[in-house]
Amino acid sequence: MSKHAIVSQILPFSCVDGPGSRLVIFLQGCNYQCKNCHNPQTISLCDTCGDCVDHCPEQALTLIATQEIDLKQKTHIVWNSTLCIECDTCLTVCPTKSSPKISHYSVEQMLTVISSQHHFINGITVSGGEASLQLPFVIDLFKAIKLSESLSHLSCMIDTNGSLSTSGWHKLLPYLDGAMVDLKAWQQTTHHYITGRDNQAVFNTIALLAQHNKLYEVRLLHIPGITDYDVEIDALATYLAKLPSDTRIKLNAFHHHGVGDIASTWPQCTQADIESLATLLSQRGVTNIALPALYL
Repeated sequence: MSKHAIVSQILPFSCVDGPGSRLVIFLQGCNYQCKNCHNPQTISLCDTCGDCVDHCPEQALTLIATQEIDLKQKTHIVWNSTLCIECDTCLTVCPTKSSPKISHYSVEQMLTVISSQHHFINGITVSGGEASLQLPFVIDLFKAIKLSESLSHLSCMIDTNGSLSTSGWHKLLPYLDGAMVDLKAWQQTTHHYITGRDNQAVFNTIALLAQHNKLYEVRLLHIPGITDYDVEIDALATYLAKLPSDTRIKLNAFHHHGVGDIASTWPQCTQADIESLATLLSQRGVTNIALPALYL
């Protein structure tokens, strides 16, 4: 168990990231460039340029130089979470809009964190960023949980944009209990406009997970006038209705919290917008629809 993960945040308890109460591990780094990302600081990896260090008002960031085996000098930023006041000045000044507030965990260290909570949770969920970009760590962590006498009762789930290759999924499937997959748009052009990537891999992922009874949830983030769920309702509903009947269809409402640039000008999604979409889907045979608990 030598794999390490770059972690953005660990949430000890969540009831919205899979079934039951869950510990959620948010991994840093994403291969999408979603215009509407609510956590854009999780997309890029810190390149240790050091611009954020002098701007930190609490001196919670330190640029450290280390001598590597190849005698090349490398730098990395150390974040002192006890000094940090979460003012996000570092995110504001970062040229790549990345976060230096990350932690590195080995599988053994993450198991220790999970063990401290295992009496209070039903499972763990790895999220992101895009969790599948750190697939070797996720595989080793899930495998270790399944082999642990004290943790094997925990379900292991992943929240994903669906971009992982078929071969990658086959490596993870033996240790995976379920996945939540984002279908960010129906048409290729719309999906590419929002994310910078097409969605063929997403459809491949959904089909593969459904085939292996690992598809827990398909998530639709409704952005009125931007996503094409309503204008493509017949095709979308036909597709969703053919998925396994126990697959949740989770409708999420777009809001402005955390977004920037053009997405901050997009209309926010209201309860009426979500209920209208839910009605259109249910009228066309889609069942097991889950609505947001909160909107704006």
